[in-house]
Amino acid sequence: MTTKKRICTVIIVLVIVCTVCVGGFFVWKKTGKGGSKSSQKVYVQKVSSLNTASDFKLSNRSFLGVVEAQESVDVKYDSSKTVDEILVKNGDSVKKGDKLLTYDVEAINLQLEQAKLEVERLQNEIASNKSQIAELEKEKKNADQDAAVSYTTQILSLQSDNAKNEYDIKAKNVEIKKLEASTKNAYVTASIDGTVKNVKTVDKLQQDGGDVIMQITEEGDYRIKGRFNEQNSKDIMQGVSVIVKSRLDDSTWKGEITSVDTSPQKNSDGDMYMYSYGSSDEMSQSSNYAFYVKPESFDGLMLGQHVLIEIDNGQDTSINKTGIWLYSDFICKDGKKNYVWAKNEDGKIEKRYVEIGQKDEDNGDCEIKSGLEKGDYIAYPDKSIEEGMTATTNEADVSVPPNDLGTNDNGDADTEGGDEDIAFDGSDEDGMAIDEDMLASMTDEEIEEYFNKLYGEEENAENADGENADAADADAAFAE
Repeated sequence: MTTKKRICTVIIVLVIVCTVCVGGFFVWKKTGKGGSKSSQKVYVQKVSSLNTASDFKLSNRSFLGVVEAQESVDVKYDSSKTVDEILVKNGDSVKKGDKLLTYDVEAINLQLEQAKLEVERLQNEIASNKSQIAELEKEKKNADQDAAVSYTTQILSLQSDNAKNEYDIKAKNVEIKKLEASTKNAYVTASIDGTVKNVKTVDKLQQDGGDVIMQITEEGDYRIKGRFNEQNSKDIMQGVSVIVKSRLDDSTWKGEITSVDTSPQKNSDGDMYMYSYGSSDEMSQSSNYAFYVKPESFDGLMLGQHVLIEIDNGQDTSINKTGIWLYSDFICKDGKKNYVWAKNEDGKIEKRYVEIGQKDEDNGDCEIKSGLEKGDYIAYPDKSIEEGMTATTNEADVSVPPNDLGTNDNGDADTEGGDEDIAFDGSDEDGMAIDEDMLASMTDEEIEEYFNKLYGEEENAENADGENADAADADAAFAE
């Protein structure tokens, strides 16, 4: 081989080696250490926790409630009197002031006469004692010293008897006035409007030995009892409109606060419901109180059912949101197609194409008709997200930081942040969204603890920082 050919061969080999090295470098940069898509982690959240169709705003304008029986009032009778006639029966509707039973007036009149005769007897005894005292006083003047002592003792005894008789007369006169009033009002009346229940006969009363002869339950089968504390009491007033939300599904009922109980509520141990803000000092604790709601309808409600009560501040309820609804910021555009960044079954990020349905222009969310399930996980769009990256629910592991609401993949709101005709400012200042399945599985104690924590954190944030906590951070923390 000639020298010229050798030089050409060497040059060709060097070119091939350089090409391989440069190509390998770019492959390494793309797939090797520090450059692998799979090694970069993207924060994802569960769809059910972002679903605005089941978005219970657990803020200081939402309250725990339970469906309970209407208030019942025990009707007691005077066991010292004889019941003449019971005027009502089980199931009767009565109004406040209606007569429920009458007493035996003849028996009352007999007691009245006996009381008057007793007063007359006592008065005669007093008069007789006074006469004896006068006679003893005369005899005492003519008696010797030893006999005078005996007269004095008799006089003092008669004076003591008269003092006792005068007291008994006063007591009898009080009894006479009561008996006279009983003859004029020889009946018991209803103290509230309602339905008569558990009526007992006189014989049954005598067997049981109690004094409750019947009960009156307020009109309506049920009422809803809610609970509030000092920190969120400003919204609870009689006549305020509310929306009652089921913890089981999307059912809602409109209603009105009918009464507010300002007596501190007690727990099952008889202690006051209290919440402490990080201190055992009673001055840092908050008492709980009860209020009662009358819904426009009880259809679908059950006795003992636990619900959420939200102050009705005019929120739009014209769209019946069921299924999955997401804020439009999560929706990206691929030409005319819509997609979200979703976690696939291998834990990697992929483009998941979805079908958009109804849109709520006021709230900035839209219906996802297909492409997602409530158990799926999705990421908020960011321009650095690519398919194949690793999905994570731990914010500390995130390689691609979540974007600020209102931006999108390309930094252009009209190109890839969602449908251009959906407007949403990204705020969620009313509270945090709760996973529908999680809410249904939570116990009353867990939800109560969450509410107390929510109220306490809001109050502390206002005092310490002068501003409310970031609702988006609260969403992520609760979903995690």
